[in-house]
Amino acid sequence: MDRVVTASAANGTVSFVAGTTTELVRETQRRHALAPTAAAAVGRLVTAAALLGASLKGPERLSLQIAGDGPIGALSADAWSAGEATIAARGYARYPLADLPLNARGKFDVAGVIGKGRLQVTKSYEIGQPYVGIVPLESGEVGDDIASYLANSLQIPSVVALGVLAGPTGIQAAGGVIAQLLPGSADDTIALLEANAAAMAPVTTQIVGGADARALIERLAEGFELRPHEQVYEARFDCRCTRERVERALVGLGRDELLKISREQPETEATCDFCKRRYVLTAAEVEGLLARLE
Repeated sequence: MDRVVTASAANGTVSFVAGTTTELVRETQRRHALAPTAAAAVGRLVTAAALLGASLKGPERLSLQIAGDGPIGALSADAWSAGEATIAARGYARYPLADLPLNARGKFDVAGVIGKGRLQVTKSYEIGQPYVGIVPLESGEVGDDIASYLANSLQIPSVVALGVLAGPTGIQAAGGVIAQLLPGSADDTIALLEANAAAMAPVTTQIVGGADARALIERLAEGFELRPHEQVYEARFDCRCTRERVERALVGLGRDELLKISREQPETEATCDFCKRRYVLTAAEVEGLLARLE
C-alpha cells in the first residue's frame, strides 16, 4: 500500500513530505497503457501531485498540468482528499505511447519526451476563485520544474526528488520526497539540506532497497532532529468522473445540439481522460436531458 508521510525539522523552518507511489503509478500505467518513457513522465507528475496533496484541506483540489512541445504533448495530474488520512490522485498524457531511447545517463529521457513549455499549478477551493501559478519548464524532468514553481511562484526554496523505475514487467518502484525551506531557515540548515540532497541515492534505488516514505525523509533529513508529530496518509488512484458529470457536460451543449445528437446518433459515448471509464447514453437518454434545460 502506498504511503505519504509529512514531518518537520529545524524548529519548523524545514518541512518534509515523502511518499511511495508504486501502486498509484502502476495503476496509472495500466489504465493508459503508457509506454516506458511516458510512464516515467506521468508517474513523476502524479507522484508530485500526491505529495503536494498532503497539504490540502477539506474539499481543496490540486491540479498539475505540463504543456510541452515534446512527443508526449500535454500531461496532467490531480490530487485531492478522499477521506480521513487518504490522498487520491490521477494522471494522464495526451499521447500515452510517446517513447524515446534512454538518455546518456541510461535513464528515461523524460526531458526529451516533454520538451520545452510550461507548468501550470491550480489550487481549487470550495468557495472563491482558484489560485493559478504558471512557470516555464526548468528542465522538463518534472522534479526540477516543481522546485522552480515552489521557488518562483510561492517563494519557497525546495528540494524535489521524484523517481519511477520500470522494467519489462511494468512499474517496479515509484516515489518522491520534497523538502521546503520556510521563512527563518538558518544558513547552516540550508547548507546541510543541500549537502544531503547532493549525496542522496535516487529515490527508486532507496525504495527497491526497502525504504518506505519515512526512510526517504530520514535520508534527506540526516543530521536534523525530526519532529515526531508527523501525518501519515494512504495514497491511491481514484477518479472524480461520474455519469452525472457527463450528463451536465452534454446539457451544457444547449437544446439544439442535444436534439441533433439524439436524432443522428443511436448512442453517445464519452470516455474519461484520467481513468478511461466509458459512459454510454442512448438517444432516448440524451433527448431526456432536454428536460433539464426546460
